[in-house]
Amino acid sequence: MLSSRIKLRHLQAFLEVAKRRSFARAADSLAISQPGVSKTIRELEEVLGAELFERSAQGVALTQAGLTFLRHAGPAIRALEEGVTAVGDAHRGQWLRVGALSTVESRLLPVAIQRWQENAAAEVGVNVVAGSSAFLLSQLRLGELDLVVGRMTEAREIRDLAFEHLYYEPLLLVVSRGHLLAGVDPLAPARLVDFPWVVPPPRTTLRQQVDSFCVRHSLTLPGRLLETLSLPISRRFTQEGDAIWVAPRESVLDDLADGRLVELALPLEGQGGSVGLCTNATMQPSLALEAFCEVLREVAAEPRSGRPGE
Repeated sequence: MLSSRIKLRHLQAFLEVAKRRSFARAADSLAISQPGVSKTIRELEEVLGAELFERSAQGVALTQAGLTFLRHAGPAIRALEEGVTAVGDAHRGQWLRVGALSTVESRLLPVAIQRWQENAAAEVGVNVVAGSSAFLLSQLRLGELDLVVGRMTEAREIRDLAFEHLYYEPLLLVVSRGHLLAGVDPLAPARLVDFPWVVPPPRTTLRQQVDSFCVRHSLTLPGRLLETLSLPISRRFTQEGDAIWVAPRESVLDDLADGRLVELALPLEGQGGSVGLCTNATMQPSLALEAFCEVLREVAAEPRSGRPGE
């Protein structure tokens, strides 16, 4: 049974400290004093009979008990917020908060959002948050997002989250149409290091595939690197220079079809990674979320040029 001694302020303080990894930053966010935050956390720890944070000179980190409590506290607050919104603002329609990885930004997600909004019975809005899989999955676990979409099966952060596979999507090596390596077949891997690369940032699941490719071919990434998840920056940089872009297939299908970019005759990976939907199993999905996921499944199942197996 839930103890009557646990108040909403306890949960809010706990989530802010967990999110910001600092009592001082949590206090600023909550507009209360740092001693007030510390006192609130101590009260919660006394009720639970366990320490929730480890304190050090570097900041604070969740204990195992804290991690366990986090998996339930975040979704609980999110569910309460949804309930308040549903009662007070039902006439204003519904909102979803979706985390988007770069692998689905070009087609799957925008097409699904447009179709969902066009066919919804009421006005519906979507707030899309872009970022790395580690960041987005952490926000999903906290209840800050309803859903994360993209290629993320290699991410350690999935853990107890629920992942549903939609399709496989490989990374490609692409260059501008006038590039010295365009049309070279067979292409020796050693020639790649003579040009700048556009790659995903370190500690991302996509970068892991780049590193694996380099290990297989005994390559060292050149010093001239552009590390980014931004598709517009990557596309412009590649089209107007001699860079080699490690790109999700979906993001360059139109460019390849129009001849603005050319795929190199050297596969970075075979089948590719699993693109899908990730949800927080501890949260009760809203009707809006269930409807949107169904639209995502429909769009993902539709044939499109360039997908493996089609």
